[in-house]
Amino acid sequence: MRPSLAAALALALAAAIGGPAAAQPPADRGEELVTRHCGGCHAAGREGASREPAAPPLRELHRRYDPELLAEALAEGLLTGHPMMPEFRFPPADVRAVIDYLKSIQTKQPG
Repeated sequence: MRPSLAAALALALAAAIGGPAAAQPPADRGEELVTRHCGGCHAAGREGASREPAAPPLRELHRRYDPELLAEALAEGLLTGHPMMPEFRFPPADVRAVIDYLKSIQTKQPG
């Protein structure tokens, strides 16, 4: 078994079994994950500027993508054409938490 597959399975098993993250509300878990994994470059909340000028604020994600469409990429490995952006893989419960959080911070679309 490939090491990355084994690690993903271990994370999925840990999420299924429970523990500290399981007791945390999904919105809080999503905010924690986005802040930890994305906040180094992107503005990860409802306000503020991104630390990296080329990294758009995640509250404006809807201008490029429907956050719901990121589920597969977050589960199987989010790869971009940006060399500074690392690859991310999340277990199913964390994917749902990240997407729910991203949806909760989106700015209103004009119209």
